Amino acid sequence: MLDQVKFDSDGLVPVVTQDAKTKEVLMLAYANREAIEKTIKTGYAHYWSRSRRKLWMKGESSGNVQRVVEVKIDCDGDALLYLVDQVGNACHTGNRTCFFRRLEL
Repeated sequence: MLDQVKFDSDGLVPVVTQDAKTKEVLMLAYANREAIEKTIKTGYAHYWSRSRRKLWMKGESSGNVQRVVEVKIDCDGDALLYLVDQVGNACHTGNRTCFFRRLEL
């Protein structure tokens, strides 16, 4: 599968993370090849932190881990979808999902 992923010029691909049971979108993060490989190997979501410039496992400090049930790739190969069993909250703000704010139209 990794040969099908089209990484950007920084070697990253966006990952949408969705609750496997409720289908609620939890977060958007980025992964490099190493993060995807670790996700597949361990069964837990790993990402690349663009701000810290390092690999991280979701929940490594908070305990709010994401057990990956399935990984999907979009039709263009330039985005991934992680379907996960979320432990606790996904957002670092303490909210269940990172998409808790609404823009007024």
